Amino acid sequence: MRKNFGAKPILYPQPVFIIGSFDENGIPNAMNAAWGGISEATEISICLSPEHKTVKNILARGAFTVSMATVDTLAACDYVGIVSANNEPNKLEKAGFHTVKSENVDAPVIEELPLTIECRLVSYDEESCRMVGEIVNVCADESILTNGMIDPAKLRPITYDGMNHAYYVLGEKVGNAFKDGLALK
Repeated sequence: MRKNFGAKPILYPQPVFIIGSFDENGIPNAMNAAWGGISEATEISICLSPEHKTVKNILARGAFTVSMATVDTLAACDYVGIVSANNEPNKLEKAGFHTVKSENVDAPVIEELPLTIECRLVSYDEESCRMVGEIVNVCADESILTNGMIDPAKLRPITYDGMNHAYYVLGEKVGNAFKDGLALK
């Protein structure tokens, strides 16, 4: 038997993205967003409502970064989602985050978040709240690499449970993509 919940934005896993931008004075800002994902090979799409300071920053600068929230940064990542830069312009500092300017786009890289996607703004539709970014570069701290590749077990990204308003760490490896299904051929 199944239970119906109606039309709800529930999908598992749902990423916890930290969207970075610079404001008009070059002050770094970030917000927490969960509704997004890869939409093309070099494209990311995220649902961001227009009243966010981050959206205004991105529209003015034409660039942003997307980092994955991790177990180690959970409280700080949650904080940047709770507090608006419209009211607290130094929220990154209060979260304990430090930034450097991306080498590839006009947006900040948060040093405490070990995986960052650097994006150039492609489009934003205020009505649907859909922001599309061209992925220019992905950078990762060496601490999360194994044999030169990003290791999710070292990254320890968290996922958002919108039904229960909770965060979970992504689990262990359970299979091999494009291989395990071959047993059924």
